[in-house]
Amino acid sequence: MSTYTDSDDDSAAPSKLFGRRRPVHEILGGGKVADILLWRDSKMSGALLLGMTTLWFLFEVVEYKFVTLICHLSITSMLIFFIWCTGAEIFKWNPPRLPEVILKDSAFKEVASTFHRRINQFLSKIFDIAYGKDLPLFFLAIVSLYLLSVIGSYVSFLNLVYFGFVALETLPFLYVKYEEEVDHLAGKAIYHTKKSYRNFDAKFLNKIPRGPVKDKKLR
Repeated sequence: MSTYTDSDDDSAAPSKLFGRRRPVHEILGGGKVADILLWRDSKMSGALLLGMTTLWFLFEVVEYKFVTLICHLSITSMLIFFIWCTGAEIFKWNPPRLPEVILKDSAFKEVASTFHRRINQFLSKIFDIAYGKDLPLFFLAIVSLYLLSVIGSYVSFLNLVYFGFVALETLPFLYVKYEEEVDHLAGKAIYHTKKSYRNFDAKFLNKIPRGPVKDKKLR
């Protein structure tokens, strides 16, 4: 039966959060999405945050219905295009044109491919955790999902999505900005958590009686 003392592991915790070895930008995909989440494309990041905030305000505060909002937006857009096209014929303006990026098949295929790849990565990670190879991570995932279910019972789905989006657009950016401070504090927390778990394992789990292990005879 193994025992554990405080002097057995005095090594410092990992220098990077979760022991990562790649830059945050590369972990987030290294493409346009990563640029947006890390505010390297500030205009697009700001536009998405403003758009999501507007939708959240309309649905949660004003209590707009989804179908009603779509119909009103469609009516407004059609009126704007009608006035623009009519004015273009009278005053010789340039008529409105739909951006080619919206019509390209490659844009839809790229979005679908990225979504498909992320879903596969998420499911693969869930299966790896469910195998129980890393027990602390397994219990952390169970507790996190339970807490999320409790929060979901008090918060509407739209609020949860909006707050998650805000966190996704702010936490990676703030982490990169204050990376050294966060890594230092997180490293200390992870180190003390692991030490507490090993003490618990040595004092309680290892003292649970187990049946004798019999060697299997080869036939």
